[in-house]
Amino acid sequence: MQNYETMYILRPDLGEEQVELAIAKYQNILRENGGEGIEIQHRGKRRLAYEIKKQRDGIYIQMNYKAKGNAIAVLERAMRLSEEVIRYLTIKPEAVTEDTAKEPVAAEA
Repeated sequence: MQNYETMYILRPDLGEEQVELAIAKYQNILRENGGEGIEIQHRGKRRLAYEIKKQRDGIYIQMNYKAKGNAIAVLERAMRLSEEVIRYLTIKPEAVTEDTAKEPVAAEA
């Protein structure tokens, strides 16, 4: 199992109850596909840098979890087919090791 982070943006016209249902829906999809250690961060409504699907604002949700790669495919398919999600991105955060933590950042001359 690998660590993953998924950030997704929900339509701004959704009510608080609909937002909670969407969060629970994607959390359940992960659990059903073997995801564990799911942490949810509700980042709130924010202005988008550019218009997406005729929306200027969006509700940002961040999920950190451990899962297998096939669980990510199922989650992203559900988000792609959903009307409530206007954008999503899943990344595999780089693990910080002792070697990378101690390396000084090289200054450009």
